[in-house]
Amino acid sequence: MFIGEIMTELDRYDRLILDTVQKQGRISNQELAETINLSPSSCLRRVKQLEQSGLIDGYVALLNAKKLGLTLMAFIGISMDKHTPERFTALEDSLASYPEVLECHLITGQSADYLLKVIVGDMDAYQQFLLQKLTRIDGVTGVHTSFVLKSAINSTALPVS
Repeated sequence: MFIGEIMTELDRYDRLILDTVQKQGRISNQELAETINLSPSSCLRRVKQLEQSGLIDGYVALLNAKKLGLTLMAFIGISMDKHTPERFTALEDSLASYPEVLECHLITGQSADYLLKVIVGDMDAYQQFLLQKLTRIDGVTGVHTSFVLKSAINSTALPVS
């Protein structure tokens, strides 16, 4: 079933559940039911169905990066020497092993092939990440970094309503 088909099958309550749990992952079923004006049993049944369908992929805790000493965020464009599935898979596998990499996207419309979102403690940590990890991956021919000065909007919530 395509996501467009799934989204059209969702009623008002399903959308309210999705919107609420992605913003308040620890909300109890009782509180959720009261928030969306459903009985607790009906609410729980719907949440279980949304989980089983894969629309609710999981639950996470969002940590405070600054309090963990992770104060430098960067977006990094990576250019590759060859555009082959094997080269891309090898790069993606290497990047997946680096905890500094928060996101990795294969992109078009830029001089880079990949766009990464990375977080480290400071410029020294970035330099070490760049020189000891990124530039040592086979096939990486270029790295262009933009450092985040301010995050004006930082949301994990998807538009479901």
